Amino acid sequence: MRSTLSLVRREFSAYFFSPIAYVVLAVFLAVTGHLFYLTLDQLTETGPRGVWYPMELMVGNVSFWLVYLFIPPLLTMRLFAEERSTGTLEMLLTAPVRDWQVVFAKYVACFGFYTLMWLPTLLYLPILSDWHVEVVQSDAVPWHLMTAYVGLAVALLALGLAFGVLFVSHLMDGRIASGCWFLFLTLSCLILAALPFIPIVLHGEWWTISSAIDPWPILTTYIGLALAGAMFLAIGMFVSSLVNSQMIAAIVSLFIGLLFIVGGIWQPEMDTSGTAYRVMFFFSVPQHFAQHFARGLIDTRHLVLYASVALYGVFLTVRSLESRRWQ
Repeated sequence: MRSTLSLVRREFSAYFFSPIAYVVLAVFLAVTGHLFYLTLDQLTETGPRGVWYPMELMVGNVSFWLVYLFIPPLLTMRLFAEERSTGTLEMLLTAPVRDWQVVFAKYVACFGFYTLMWLPTLLYLPILSDWHVEVVQSDAVPWHLMTAYVGLAVALLALGLAFGVLFVSHLMDGRIASGCWFLFLTLSCLILAALPFIPIVLHGEWWTISSAIDPWPILTTYIGLALAGAMFLAIGMFVSSLVNSQMIAAIVSLFIGLLFIVGGIWQPEMDTSGTAYRVMFFFSVPQHFAQHFARGLIDTRHLVLYASVALYGVFLTVRSLESRRWQ
């Protein structure tokens, strides 16, 4: 377990020393920021131009998917191709770690950076959902709201502890640094959990957060983006394990990813009840978001597709490394 965590730290830290990662992050944030501006502009419109599902415009835009198409290949092209070209893959495979540990560590680190790219977009959510705080007079304690706040605090504490175990203990040597990080997390989560109780104790009031737009479609969109990203990253990692050139790995991954994207970019006139349309829709990721995820719907067929391709891609990567041992 310790060796796997060390590999995850090594791979995740490598992204912050790669100029390509910063270029991808900058372009991605620029495009999502522009789409956020367009969405906000239409949310203020009345009539037929108004948008009830704010994420439908963001993930339904062709420019979003054209940029998204390049992200997984650029993030995964170096995972194994760089190791093979520099000759460090042989050293890694002779280390006292199993092949699946190497693949798992690289995949987790890559998915972690992919998730990190989406974190700044969470700042858009209060505006897109039109969140506002209401003060309600009540003598009874709203336990459902308190449970939600405490659950959020516990979730943040768990994420912080996981981050601390993976990176803080590695970057900040010593038990004192780890102890300070744990103390900071604990106090922050306790303060967050105690916030809604303050107005109740002082004034017999409690706070509630409401939104003019249903936040569920936004949540399902982020769930879909996480699962779709897991699928595309697994494909890119498998391709990277087969070739020596990062450029070739990126190009091949790009063309494979295009098979899942082209249905949302190029939409010919087809009979929606025909078999050809059903097959195209099953593999068309943009259509999954436009018709389901962005509208708050989760179709198990999409989940099966993303999960099966991701697991199969990871499995094939492990087999690819195992076959290299016998060469």
